[in-house]
Amino acid sequence: MLHVLSPEEALRTVEREFGALRTGEEELPLDRAAGRVLARPVAAEEFVPGFDRSTVDGWAVRASDTFGCSDSLPALLSDAGQVRMGEGPPPPLAPGQGVKVPTGGAVPPGADAVVMVEHSEEYGDGTLGVLKPAAPGENLIYRGDDVRPGQEVLPAGRRLTPADVGALAAMGAAAVWVRRKPVVGILSTGDELVPCGQVPGPGQVRDVNAPMLAAAVAEWGGECLPPELLPDREELLEEAVARLAARCDVLLLSGSSSVGEKDAAARVLGRLGEILFHGIAMKPGKPTLLARVGGKPVLGLPGHPVAAFFVAHLLLRPLMAGLTGQALRELRVPARLTAPVPANHGRAQYAGVFLTREGDGLAARPVHTKSGLITSLAGSDGYLCVPRDCEGFSAGQQVEIAVYAMD
Repeated sequence: MLHVLSPEEALRTVEREFGALRTGEEELPLDRAAGRVLARPVAAEEFVPGFDRSTVDGWAVRASDTFGCSDSLPALLSDAGQVRMGEGPPPPLAPGQGVKVPTGGAVPPGADAVVMVEHSEEYGDGTLGVLKPAAPGENLIYRGDDVRPGQEVLPAGRRLTPADVGALAAMGAAAVWVRRKPVVGILSTGDELVPCGQVPGPGQVRDVNAPMLAAAVAEWGGECLPPELLPDREELLEEAVARLAARCDVLLLSGSSSVGEKDAAARVLGRLGEILFHGIAMKPGKPTLLARVGGKPVLGLPGHPVAAFFVAHLLLRPLMAGLTGQALRELRVPARLTAPVPANHGRAQYAGVFLTREGDGLAARPVHTKSGLITSLAGSDGYLCVPRDCEGFSAGQQVEIAVYAMD
């Protein structure tokens, strides 16, 4: 018999036992940093931008020189020259003067506004007319408006986006310190399994879990050792676990986690390390186990692909986020069920859903499948969880959906 934990207790166990583990640091050039997790906070060392600059093509002016002007009564200013891109600002602007400036160009000292070129007239005699009053600060970005020296821009644990990389480039950061990608080993066990590219013989099935889990690891910021496929031989499993646990940050076992004569994972992990739990009150995924071998987390996943898929989302994803110090974010959205989801077995039940736009909200069509039928989840957008003390959800009920992708 399995002594099962609730999904919440299982997640708390992962956090308690492995929440302090971190991968090492490495310095990467900025053009390779997108998608990686910052190991150290990044603070600005200079003003960005480094000078006052225009946001439009127009005339740098003193705003007070334009007050009260209009199309019929333009403010008359003297043309004091032109700013060119890549050049420093011209001499300070005197009252009654205007300097032509391009978008992004430096604004001369003394100017506190830029009049768009559309709101001006050039008379050809060194005089320009301003047809619309400008407010102080209009069409200007001031020095340090973006960041100032000492200001923290990005915290440690931030997974870098292209916009973050742009901000770092603006600050002059040619390289950043990031967490090393967690290295994950995958062991699939079972006499019935053949590689996914092979035609199964009688009684055989393709190994679905290894490529599926490798794809999940890559999406969640890790990298995999070449997955290995083993028959149900306990001595082979013990050798492979000991060897891979020494090489990776997380080891995944697919299969061999159920209670039975041939299910050897618990025995092997008990000899090599410590079993932290064996069994979660969830459907699918009950025979999941968690162990520690050589200080490394070893997650024993059910062989059925749908069960392995949901357990990976529940436990592997936060485990990997913790290894890089990343704050785990999950997008959850309300949606109306288009069909009932019954549940009366005393376990938290997970079901995939397809989301569609319906009026002002979302509709969720639940996937009704068995734990071995992974193709039914293909194209699904997220999942819902029916709590263990709930007898299910009815059609039309508003539920919360966890969306797979953040974007």
